[in-house]
Amino acid sequence: MVAVVGATASGKSALAIELAEQLDGEIVNADSMQVYRGMNIGTAKATVDEQARVRHHLLDVWDIDHDVTVAEYQPLARAAVDDVRRRDRLPLVTGGSGLYVRAVLDDLQFPGTDPEVRARLEAELESEGSAALHQRLAELDPAAGLAILPTNGRRIVRALEVIEITGKPFTATLPDETPVYNDVRIGLDVPPNILAVRITTRVHRMWEEGFVDEVRELHGLAATRTASRALGYAQVLQLLAGEIDESTAIDETVAATRRFAKRQLTWFRRDQRVQWLPFDAPDLVDHAAALIASAG
Repeated sequence: MVAVVGATASGKSALAIELAEQLDGEIVNADSMQVYRGMNIGTAKATVDEQARVRHHLLDVWDIDHDVTVAEYQPLARAAVDDVRRRDRLPLVTGGSGLYVRAVLDDLQFPGTDPEVRARLEAELESEGSAALHQRLAELDPAAGLAILPTNGRRIVRALEVIEITGKPFTATLPDETPVYNDVRIGLDVPPNILAVRITTRVHRMWEEGFVDEVRELHGLAATRTASRALGYAQVLQLLAGEIDESTAIDETVAATRRFAKRQLTWFRRDQRVQWLPFDAPDLVDHAAALIASAG
């Protein structure tokens, strides 16, 4: 199987679709927000036309009021991969959620939960805010601090819970490099200055495509614990609440997305199995296909 990874706006989805068309494949989504119904523009979800070109799995799985966990996602993704393989087609896992990608590809086991610890940490999240808990997480486990956004209170609480239950860093509960499948991991390398421009362009295009209306129509989004914190959605919710103006919402979405892209790259570059290709190579698809073919 194949994984196509990289930062937001690097062109992962486009490459995965072209590879799927050329190599008789299907795409398994590994974006933690594309699993939600109705969150389309802001997550750059594959369009209706793109989904008609190539079959996609694990898009639009849950309503926005469901707090999805990677432990919940993992068995569904593995089942999708196995289904694709049984039909003698090539599974291509693609997405920017590093933990979701590893949950599919590697032998990642999830520690249990402790209701009392979880309740106490959630109370601290409510009273102290996610930034304070994220600082604590970064001190206890710097790698987890890099991988988890300071605004993602649910994942911060989970990481702190695991640290307290196991007495080990959250990242210590992740496998080193034990793959479940024979896979090829392809990363798209975009120079930072170009990636910054691509992110800005994407955010402005989101607004042009009706992003604000999309958020307005997601009734109950503001009350959710996970979906409401998605990049762009959090900023538009502030806009709709009259807390910031549209220009500020756009600028803050761009800034937050750029910060997230840096974290994505830090996560993916730690995996020495990822083979990086220039995002703008004229023979990108052929080069990626050659890497896949060389792996058998």
